[in-house]
Amino acid sequence: MKQKFQNSSEKHIEKAVLVGVATKTQDIIQLKEYLDELSFLAETAGAEEVKRFVQKLEYPDPRTFVGKGKLDEILQYIKTNPVDVVIFDDELSPSQARNIERVIETKVLDRSSLILDIFAARAQTSYARTQVELAQCQYLLPRLTRMWTHLERQKGGIGLRGPGETQIETDRRIILNRIALLKEKLKDIDKQKATQRKQRTQMVRAALVGYTNVGKSTLMNLLSKSDVFAENKLFATLDTTIRKVVIDNLPFLLTDTVGFIRKLPHHLVESFKSTLDEVREADILLHVVDISHSNFEEQIHTVNETLKDLGALDKPTIMVFNKIDAFTYEKKAADDLTPSKRENYSLDDLKKMWMSKNTYPTVYISAYQKINIEELKEVLYQNIKKTHLEIYPNQLLY
Repeated sequence: MKQKFQNSSEKHIEKAVLVGVATKTQDIIQLKEYLDELSFLAETAGAEEVKRFVQKLEYPDPRTFVGKGKLDEILQYIKTNPVDVVIFDDELSPSQARNIERVIETKVLDRSSLILDIFAARAQTSYARTQVELAQCQYLLPRLTRMWTHLERQKGGIGLRGPGETQIETDRRIILNRIALLKEKLKDIDKQKATQRKQRTQMVRAALVGYTNVGKSTLMNLLSKSDVFAENKLFATLDTTIRKVVIDNLPFLLTDTVGFIRKLPHHLVESFKSTLDEVREADILLHVVDISHSNFEEQIHTVNETLKDLGALDKPTIMVFNKIDAFTYEKKAADDLTPSKRENYSLDDLKKMWMSKNTYPTVYISAYQKINIEELKEVLYQNIKKTHLEIYPNQLLY
């Protein structure tokens, strides 16, 4: 009876339809990759992909994102199949979201609102929750008309956690007041964080950066012998974690930061300014890459673009290619004369390629299987020591 009761109270998994558009700047191959990531985002938020719709357009329709025919196709599918939410891979304007909902009469989310929802569910500390709530309020403000019309019939599920639930009966003035209050609260916390950073003297500061779900927290746990939360889900870590690490009697501070992702909502970047200041003020970066991912090079580009926006791209960096234990490739037949593709490159091929073109120290590891960790520690030691002597030339090393 007890088991039966537990099963009956299990959380409802929402059925999600994914929608994307291939354009002049985003071809069909890229779109498939983005939709695969969107599917993972939906899973992280508690939804299950049941269908995806793709359309080729020169640019998204300004009224309904996809064309009228494609929207009718989505509507027909919803009428004959159980669907709880339709998720679009790009950010929808308030009018687009409103027009789409009028046609399909089903809850509509875009990539930004989905990421915001995941952040709301993952935020553990008061600081992280404040940052997420500010981002949600800023996202909600221009969409109040749609929220007024539809929120009361949207019960539970992804896209409605955090302030989305508490702001149903609010108005523009209250939202604006709330935004002002949250900004003041974050400003006070930012001052405290800045003071804390200034007090961390006499030690080099290193920061783990990288795309989301590349294994930064697992590596943090390994190097610092701590227990930072880590799992195979996007944005497992939101709160900045700082640990003291000692390698061969050389101490330094290691920071684990929130993972980056394509099309990260602007409001989140602004709200997490203080968290990202840990990256700005780090002395050395450990750029962690999931080398087993089929599109890891584009992920590197996304992270570098974010670092560039933060003014941190030129910092001393160590490239850490993680998850070599999960790397696979398709070996070409000896008589196959067609040019090799990315999926045909072996790990040795990629090592030679990146070792030759990368100006940074580069290490290939598996944090999960603890492969080549001693090599990583040696590279870390040499680079931390060099940085330490540059910053603190008069301080003796042990």
